Amino acid sequence: MRGGTTIRRSLWRWRRNPLRRREDVLEAWILLIVRLVIAVAGPVAGVLASHAAAHNAAERRVQRHPTTATLVSDASSDPLATSATGGWVDATVRWTAPDGTRHSGEIPVDEGMRAGSRVTVWTDSRNQLTTAPPSVTRAGVDAAFMGAASSFAVVAAAAAGYYGARAVLDRLRRAAWAHEWEDISSQWGRAAS
Repeated sequence: MRGGTTIRRSLWRWRRNPLRRREDVLEAWILLIVRLVIAVAGPVAGVLASHAAAHNAAERRVQRHPTTATLVSDASSDPLATSATGGWVDATVRWTAPDGTRHSGEIPVDEGMRAGSRVTVWTDSRNQLTTAPPSVTRAGVDAAFMGAASSFAVVAAAAAGYYGARAVLDRLRRAAWAHEWEDISSQWGRAAS
């Protein structure tokens, strides 16, 4: 019977009742809309964001290519900077693009690598250095996270909207009650005299 009591309690604003106010009916409609938004828009936003993130990761995997580059000079730095960067230092590398043009740029490499060492770099469609694309597993995790975050954002926004509207409606109800108490108290004062 507990479920039936909960349903009856949540539907009190819809029933005819002499104590029901216009604000109560408005709150019931707002709550219904919020529940629909949470039930429909939340999952839809999650699915759309997840697909968009997965599509973006797939595009990056297609657009980025590994290329072998050659270290131009020895990779070394001062000991204080190396300990702060975990043994990685920025070094200049050169590579030849598939169209035969030569390019150079800076990438982080292990400290102590010697000039002429070969390293793998990732380039984009303009043969500019870029980061490695996410793996399929990482892309899946990112897509799931984006979907969950988007769904949560919709739910949080809907809940915040409801509680904001409820605060305004509560303020209106309190003002109406105060006005009614003033009317009643003025009638009591007249009856006593």
